[in-house]
Amino acid sequence: MMIYPHAMSIESILAEIDAEIARLKQVRSLLAGSGKVASTISGRSATKTVSKSKKKRVLSAEARKRIADAQRKRWAAQRAKAKKES
Repeated sequence: MMIYPHAMSIESILAEIDAEIARLKQVRSLLAGSGKVASTISGRSATKTVSKSKKKRVLSAEARKRIADAQRKRWAAQRAKAKKES
């Protein structure tokens, strides 16, 4: 139990307990994998969906090489254009 330096009213203690209960419900919901998180916004309850993490897309070595070559070609074109304008 927490010790407070000043006396707290019963209402504020109850409000803190309610806030802690809401936080624990959110954590339980996430751990249970329900995909929904109940949150309180200015005293009202709202529900928002937690997006599931997407799988990381993997490129083949050939695809990475094609992308890198295309970028180098764009950079070369930019340098040539800058040189021409100078």
